[in-house]
Amino acid sequence: MTTLTAVNGSVPLTVADVPGVDIAAVTVDAGDVNSPALMQIGKARTGGGEGPANSAVHSDPANPTTLHDVFFRVGGPHVGKASVSLEVNSDNVLLDHIWAWRADHGNGVGWTTNTGRNGVIVNGNNVTATGLFVEHYQQYNVIWNGERGKTVFFQNELPYDAPNQAAWQHDGVLGWAGYKVSDSVKNHELWGAGSYVYTNVDPTIHATRGFEVPVTPGVKLHSLLTVNLGAGTLDHVVNNTGAPVSTDAVGVPSYVADFG
Repeated sequence: MTTLTAVNGSVPLTVADVPGVDIAAVTVDAGDVNSPALMQIGKARTGGGEGPANSAVHSDPANPTTLHDVFFRVGGPHVGKASVSLEVNSDNVLLDHIWAWRADHGNGVGWTTNTGRNGVIVNGNNVTATGLFVEHYQQYNVIWNGERGKTVFFQNELPYDAPNQAAWQHDGVLGWAGYKVSDSVKNHELWGAGSYVYTNVDPTIHATRGFEVPVTPGVKLHSLLTVNLGAGTLDHVVNNTGAPVSTDAVGVPSYVADFG
């Protein structure tokens, strides 16, 4: 498989706001100088991060830009640093089997060594993901800002290596959710999703929730679970709904069938 590696903080692969681009079977690795992103689809939106998205001007729902079997690594083969792994700014993009990984083993691994804030940020509208695997990022693993997004199958492991609770919390919330739909979003749907906790560096750490979404009629989640893999506690599945998972029942999921 072809591998691109960021050099001197570059963004190794960028795609214009145009329809019909097809990217398949490629791995993109972070380099030892922090990159703002490892792949950008479409022109970066003003502001970035969590917040509302503006519509891209060049897109075609009948001819979407598509990513098949595209993988990202921050650390693992060597030291890597990237603020975001995949940033999707264009509308009408299909993400088919994406693995974004902040390494939990291999070379160049450590809380302050292979730094990665977010795995996937979706700013475009009408973006669909089928098979989205995002693991171990230090804040929200996924942030979805665009409207009418859809994900079918999502797998997430929260970061293993937070040194303590103080290093992994924000705004009175313990930890960061694995999947965040921004508060401004009116329409989003997710089917079949799991977020797992294993904070083995400090087993006393809690994460308040695995999924965080606005409570609005157009945001609907189906077949969610959280599970404890041997350390730490996940207090809720989605928002403040769902029973906690902890080392009292390692490997036993907490389910929420439908939310919203």
